[in-house]
Amino acid sequence: MSDKKSYITPDGAHALRSELNFLYKKERPEITQKVADAAALGDRSENADYIYGKKRLREIDSRIRYLTKRIDNLEIVDRKPDNKHKVYFGAWLNLQDENGDLSTLRIVGADEFDLKKGWISIDSPMAKSLLGRSIGDDVLVNRPRGDAYVHILDISYDAFGEKLS
Repeated sequence: MSDKKSYITPDGAHALRSELNFLYKKERPEITQKVADAAALGDRSENADYIYGKKRLREIDSRIRYLTKRIDNLEIVDRKPDNKHKVYFGAWLNLQDENGDLSTLRIVGADEFDLKKGWISIDSPMAKSLLGRSIGDDVLVNRPRGDAYVHILDISYDAFGEKLS
């Protein structure tokens, strides 16, 4: 894994820490106990609970190692930029495409992107096209269904439903 710091929102960092805590303090001890109980039954070669439990423990340990290293390489971006009219990390955007279709997306870290929520990774071609742009700009963006122009209607650093001012 690279030593380069990766950006993440405070909520994203909290979610990763919560997952690590759940795996380490709850799920791993439960699976360890199940494996120990299954091993006590005798023949391990045909014991499905034992075989599955050992496999699950390897998966959990692998994820714990990954999360531990990943969390060490994260830079939590917890402040809003001085210029809130430009697109930076953490921005919520209202966009209109060439067909007049409206969409809302958010630029987040690679560990927290979720296309169902409209959250795209800062490393994605679309985010790279939008970074540094302003309200009113027409931007050529790379999308999975092909390049297109989008018009930036609005930028916020709070979810649009949560705007304070």
